[in-house]
Amino acid sequence: MDQQFEDKIMEALEQVIDPELGVDIVNLGLVYNVEMNDAGKVFVTMTLTSIGCPLAGVLTEEVRKALWDLNGVDDVEVIVTFNPPWSKDRMSRYAKIALGVQ
Repeated sequence: MDQQFEDKIMEALEQVIDPELGVDIVNLGLVYNVEMNDAGKVFVTMTLTSIGCPLAGVLTEEVRKALWDLNGVDDVEVIVTFNPPWSKDRMSRYAKIALGVQ
């Protein structure tokens, strides 16, 4: 996957807002990796802010929806992992300012 297409995927994922925090999953640092195979299947490896997050299903479905309409994407698989665990250190400066985190 070339850098330009990866950038488009990340831009699309910035439209997925964590409903509890009101900030997108990219700036929250929840997206760990994106890959695409030759068949047009995108694999998004991501985490959640907590293991028991009740919105896991909602967020993974929103990720699928965000990527589905991108030209060249034929399928989307979301892989949720807790290794490494998410921490506030993964958040962008924007997310830290938006949430008032030091």
